[in-house]
Amino acid sequence: MNAVLDRRTRKRIATRQAISDVATRLFFERGFDQVTIDEIAEAADVGRMTVFNHFPRKEDMFFDREHEAREMVLGAVRLREPDVSPLRALQLLAHRLIKENNPALRFFDGSRQFVETVASSEALKARARAIREDVAWAMTNVLAEAVGRPPGDPDAQLTSNLLLAIWTTAFVQAHDVYRQDGNVEAAKARFLEVIDRGAAGIASAMAGTVYAA
Repeated sequence: MNAVLDRRTRKRIATRQAISDVATRLFFERGFDQVTIDEIAEAADVGRMTVFNHFPRKEDMFFDREHEAREMVLGAVRLREPDVSPLRALQLLAHRLIKENNPALRFFDGSRQFVETVASSEALKARARAIREDVAWAMTNVLAEAVGRPPGDPDAQLTSNLLLAIWTTAFVQAHDVYRQDGNVEAAKARFLEVIDRGAAGIASAMAGTVYAA
C-alpha cells in the first residue's frame, strides 16, 4: 500500500510540475493575461479540472515556488545559532544563497523573463503584493517568537516590513543590473550591496530592541 501511495504521490508531483512548466512557458511567450486555463490544460495534455486541482488560481502556477521561498526565509530565523540575531541570520542567508547560486536568487534569462512578466501584468503584481503581505505577517510572528515576544509585536511588525522592502528592492535592482548587460556577478554584487546596506539601516532603526541585539 505504501508503494502505491508513493507512486501516486510521485505522479501527482510530476503532473503538477508539468502543468507549471507549460504554464510558465506560455506566460513568458505571450504574457500572463493573454493565456487561458483551457490553453494551459491543452498544452499540458490534462483536463481543465486537473489544472484547478493542483492550482486554485492561475497566478499560483506562476508563483509555484513561493511556499519554498517562504519556508527558507522563515527557517533562517527559526534555525539560527543562539548567538546570531534574527536580522543577522537573514543577512547571512542572503550571502549564502548568492554564494551557492541558489535557484531562488539566480540571475539568468529565465529570471529576467519572470520579473518582466510580473511587471507587465496587474494580476501578477496584485498577487505579489498579497504574497508579500502574507509573508510579512508570518515573519512578524516568527521574529516575535524567536525573541520571546507575543504574536503581532509592533517592533516585530516594523522589522519584518523593513526586511521585505529591502529584499524586494535588492531583487529588483539586481535584475535591473543583469538586464543591462547580462553581467551575473554585477547583479549578485548589487543584491548583496542593497542587503548589507539595508541590514545596517534596520539595525540602526531597531537599535535598543531585541531584534537588533
